[in-house]
Amino acid sequence: MIIRKSAAETRSHQDTVIYLLKDLSGLTQTPLTPEEQEYIRARFKPETRDVFVFNRLSHFVYVQLCPVNEDYRALEYLRKAGDKTVQFFRKEKQHAAVLIPSEVSPEKVLAYAEGVALGAYEFLKHKKSGDDKVVFSELHIDDAALSEVQLANLQNLVKSCYLTRDMVNEPVNVMDTLSFSGLMADFCREAGANVTVMNQKEIEAHGMTGLLTVNKGSKSEPAFTVIEWKPDDASNDRPLVLVGKGLVFDTGGINLKPGSGLDAMKSDMAGGAAVFGALYALALNKIPVHVVGLIPVTDNRPGENAMVPGDIIRMGNGKTVEIINTDAEGRLILADALLYALKFNPLLVIDIATLTGAASVALGRFGMAGVHQDAPAAMAELIRSGQEVYERIVEFPFWEEYDNEIRSDVADLRNIGKNRGGGVITAGKFLAAFTAYPWIHLDIAPVAFMDGRESYRGKGATAAGVRLLYHFVESKKWLGVESSGK
Repeated sequence: MIIRKSAAETRSHQDTVIYLLKDLSGLTQTPLTPEEQEYIRARFKPETRDVFVFNRLSHFVYVQLCPVNEDYRALEYLRKAGDKTVQFFRKEKQHAAVLIPSEVSPEKVLAYAEGVALGAYEFLKHKKSGDDKVVFSELHIDDAALSEVQLANLQNLVKSCYLTRDMVNEPVNVMDTLSFSGLMADFCREAGANVTVMNQKEIEAHGMTGLLTVNKGSKSEPAFTVIEWKPDDASNDRPLVLVGKGLVFDTGGINLKPGSGLDAMKSDMAGGAAVFGALYALALNKIPVHVVGLIPVTDNRPGENAMVPGDIIRMGNGKTVEIINTDAEGRLILADALLYALKFNPLLVIDIATLTGAASVALGRFGMAGVHQDAPAAMAELIRSGQEVYERIVEFPFWEEYDNEIRSDVADLRNIGKNRGGGVITAGKFLAAFTAYPWIHLDIAPVAFMDGRESYRGKGATAAGVRLLYHFVESKKWLGVESSGK
């Protein structure tokens, strides 16, 4: 998707144009005829903020009115309006448009443009070449609407979301463990970040038992990717560490998943891809914050040497874990990454993963679940960021009574709760056993991959978490917050 500035002198009367207006008074600033302006005024409904389209035969004139409110819901309205715009243009075989706002704030222009750009995403690389589908691929924004920095930052964030969605949408025969790790490393190095990809021997040397155990049933080697963005002008000495689950495919292992929907398990690396996407955007936009990304990568298969229920393993911190269910594998590899995070003396750690079906049962497809330990202020800021980008977080309780749910009779921990209820919380309790710093856990299982189209988030991979983490880090509001209590 190309997003660039458009100067008035470079435009043609053949261009398809979008007029984004604060209200009806802005109609006089457009080249619409008096009859067309009166047509809009006569049919305008304040409760719906109608869209009006005029067909000029060779091009379209599209008029979008902004909502009157100024909060985060107005920005989401505009993102969805942008998506509707691009779907209309796609249907009419338009590949580009010029956006001309009138008396609209940069925040609203950015939200609308973001909706257009993200809504234009399609995953078509495996389609037969020569298909006559027209892809909407260029948005030209009036040069007075946004600064150069705002435009570049938007372009880079959209690019990061596109790459993240591509990675998650790819099947495992294309995006295996080494391909995923290698691709993340290539892009982040190109953006200026430092990247290390550990191979199996290095993983063994670091005692990452969880990752090695999950990988036992696979023919593909595991990997552990470390991405560090540390600019010279970073605002923080101690880094923020982001941890993402990188399961490139999850069969469930010996506890095999049902066949229905199994093809979507290529998306079980959406958390790891989100960490990549956020760091890539931060690096491209030169955001002055020290951030580290840790992404353990494997698949989970029922191979001849696979882990089985009843196995007991010893983790890097000495705690033993009884494997009750091999489909609760994500927390095993995340535990290794959370332990590895200690070496960075982090200010805060956030892990993000498609971890439990329980999160989807609790929230449907409209939010992600969150718990925290010793990070109440940071959690509040993350929830606020979630509202701003409309990747909303529901904070779950983290009461100490849940600790007993993950205690094993024969080991220190069991990898799944004793009861069916509270699965989001018990998964978090398991992870908490491997932390020793302020920490937030996000379960994005409900929102990472969609069976049907969900506005600008699309169908399939949504890049959930990329915009959330980027906004949170860029805001810097979490820096210096004091964390106390559970």
